[in-house]
Amino acid sequence: MHTPSGLSLPVVPAAFAPVLPSRYDREPAARTQRGRVKSDLLPGLESVSPVDEASVWLHDALLGPHSADIVRYLGLARSTGGPVLDLGSGAGRLAVPFARHGFAVEAVDRDASALERLEGWARRIGPQVAGLVVTHRADLTELRLDGSYRLALLAGAVVTAVPPAHRPGLLREVASHLEAGGALALDYTAHRLPGLVAEPRRTWAFQVPRFDGVDEWVVARQVFDLPSMSERITYYTARTGKVSTERVVLTTDKWIVDPERLAAELHSAGLHIEGRRRQRIDDRTESVLLVCRTDD
Repeated sequence: MHTPSGLSLPVVPAAFAPVLPSRYDREPAARTQRGRVKSDLLPGLESVSPVDEASVWLHDALLGPHSADIVRYLGLARSTGGPVLDLGSGAGRLAVPFARHGFAVEAVDRDASALERLEGWARRIGPQVAGLVVTHRADLTELRLDGSYRLALLAGAVVTAVPPAHRPGLLREVASHLEAGGALALDYTAHRLPGLVAEPRRTWAFQVPRFDGVDEWVVARQVFDLPSMSERITYYTARTGKVSTERVVLTTDKWIVDPERLAAELHSAGLHIEGRRRQRIDDRTESVLLVCRTDD
């Protein structure tokens, strides 16, 4: 369950109290501004990478509200055909279902452990699925591709994790490896700048669904920095088992997307925006899905 700050927070275990973000914040609490979002979709909290096996539960909980994008991207793949390039694939939440539907997929991620989980999941399903998935460990800022693709994906707001200075090069590299009539699909969280100016700090508390006997609670703090057009999200986590409580702090840094700048970068890479889908999250935030085609 996700609880927007500004509402009454659920009762959390006493052992969790020491990791509340206010204890880490050097600024007076009165200066902290808090926002409200829909409880089933938390903007900007969707693409933290697990740093160890214990963080996989949190990672899956953050991605869960966004899982409906699998249906949209599968529908697009049926219209383009494969092969499919899944950039920032993580543990395969898109790549493996695509392979199960018969698409050849190249999954790219910088996290070796995530790619290992992807490969293990594909093997458990069977050799036919495993045979359709190829993994490639690489940082997107240094991506060099060898194949050609009918569809490339930057799903789960992965584009916001790419520094703006490196984004044009990434888009050119992807576009140069799309077959004629191929498509690049990407999504990101679009923020209205007045809303960020009014509330640059937002905090949520939620419990992570786990089925291994561990009780896990998280306080997540999202801080926007407008001069650099960046955001930092910090997760203060308490995991309580039968005999002890483990406290973990995870941080992810991302970039605020300027839609006009992104459109110009896509055009410069030889892509045009064919379709745009918007989903309102609240009065200051929306999720945007772009489908881009090669110009030739």
